[in-house]
Amino acid sequence: MIEKYYRKKRKILVTTQSIINLLGVVYAHTKMSDDGDLYFTEHGLMYSELLNVENWYEKEWFLNNRERLTGTSSVFRVPTKKINGQSLQLVVKNNRVGEDVPLDTHTLYEFINAEFNSPWEEFSLVMEMRDNDFGPKKVQIKTQQPLAIYVPPERLQLWQTGRSRSKINKITSRHPGINLDILRQYKMVYQWIEGLNIIEAFREIGITGDELDERLKPIMIKVINDLKVKGFIVTDMKPSHVIIGEEQVKQMRDLGKGISGNGSKKQGKYLNSIVRDGQYSVVDYELLIRTPKHDEKVKNLRRHTYLDDQCDRFHVSQLPPFLSHNEIFGVPYVHGHVESTGGSLWVVGCNPRLFDYFLPERWRTTPCHSFSENHEVFYTVTKDNVHIVWKTSRVGERPLSGDDGINFKLKKEYGFNSPFEEFAIAHFLTNNGVPTVYVRAIYMTGSAKIEPVKDSRHYTSHREILGIDSQPILRKDRDYITIRGYYNGSDSWVASHDGQFCKPFNLEKAISEKILKSDESMSLLDITRSRLKNLGYDGTLLELKDILITIDQEGNIIKDSEKLPEARISNFELIHKI
Repeated sequence: MIEKYYRKKRKILVTTQSIINLLGVVYAHTKMSDDGDLYFTEHGLMYSELLNVENWYEKEWFLNNRERLTGTSSVFRVPTKKINGQSLQLVVKNNRVGEDVPLDTHTLYEFINAEFNSPWEEFSLVMEMRDNDFGPKKVQIKTQQPLAIYVPPERLQLWQTGRSRSKINKITSRHPGINLDILRQYKMVYQWIEGLNIIEAFREIGITGDELDERLKPIMIKVINDLKVKGFIVTDMKPSHVIIGEEQVKQMRDLGKGISGNGSKKQGKYLNSIVRDGQYSVVDYELLIRTPKHDEKVKNLRRHTYLDDQCDRFHVSQLPPFLSHNEIFGVPYVHGHVESTGGSLWVVGCNPRLFDYFLPERWRTTPCHSFSENHEVFYTVTKDNVHIVWKTSRVGERPLSGDDGINFKLKKEYGFNSPFEEFAIAHFLTNNGVPTVYVRAIYMTGSAKIEPVKDSRHYTSHREILGIDSQPILRKDRDYITIRGYYNGSDSWVASHDGQFCKPFNLEKAISEKILKSDESMSLLDITRSRLKNLGYDGTLLELKDILITIDQEGNIIKDSEKLPEARISNFELIHKI
């Protein structure tokens, strides 16, 4: 069933320039008159005129007509203006990605790593749940219709966001430019469901206090179990999130007619029965997640799909209009905007299905392990169960004066390669028999670069190379992140050996772990430098930590055609043409 779901999602066709596909959800993207961005879902597109921001978010209208709803976030019910006698009741909520989750003690203990979904992740999960492709068909979770995501044109200052300083600092500690990406606002727009939440329904028939608490317990157990069998959890599930529709409320009221007194048993039994029969809706999805079991299945499928697509990454495929082919220094890329941050992404190859895997929301907040004490290099497993290493590019920086001798002079003379130069070198070396790690993607942040550029040479040499927005691909006002595969075997080997991975060691660690002797490691480094020289590249600045060897499942070092340990280059920022 899961496989069928993702096959279906991958066959979506796009036909116009305004259509984009993010995390399996198709949106129609429109620029608003205020220069903001509005992304219609398939459900919202039929109400496109009503959902024009001038018809619900115009300042005076919104302030005078909104009704604040209960909860810990800024969520409002607001009607649209009437057009041709028609109006639409909306629920408008600020997405809280990057904020601390205000859960109660029990929930916080059970879901200690809970994070607010990004707008694209939230809609993706809601759509997945609405599609009813997982779990028993007889159980179906009804939701509000997700209509649109509105991104106002303004970028907020940090103090205006309401986002957690500790959360911001956590991201800042990884990279000084990345945190500002989340200073964009996102308005989640859903259709209002007429009716009452389950608490309001019981109170209307006079059930309150301890009796209300007792009545709610079996109902919440039922709703939570329904979600679970469908593969989902709402980590802050509350009775106020369970909605009884307008028709059911009318039936409840009709049952109470002619009955004296409050708290009709007949009405109470009816409320229990409609929940038991699944005649309810669930609202509030910012903490919607998959169950561990379901998530593991989806991740495994996503990983296998990813590995298959990586094996075919250089097969030319037709691109949807929101992506473009962009060949840079001989390396083909699929290039597009990152809607969640305002940044850009270049994914190596020609396969558009790989684009979603490297969106920053898939890897930016997953637990990571630092690979360097001096530089920002991190290993993480993405939300799609893909093992990657991401690294902040040092293009435009000057080498530290702590380096001495010939190495410092060379670093100063050449400077640090741009991400695109690094990937071109890796691509060339791989194609000419020198093993390297797999280079996967380059991410340009949407926010302004904090550190000033001290070496402009690479920006000057790249200024005529343009991206999808007709801007130079290398910009002084942006930070760049390179993403490579965590090398645990070739793509074809990993794809055919489910759950079996090789283990990489850099030459420095291989010495300390007694896998290789010091002279053996130095010999491999020299051989690698010699191979580079034969291809016209200077590898003088390569160090032991920049070369990987690999241990297979039986504990044997993987050898090359010359029966030497296969030496794989993992760092390209200081390799230069002779």
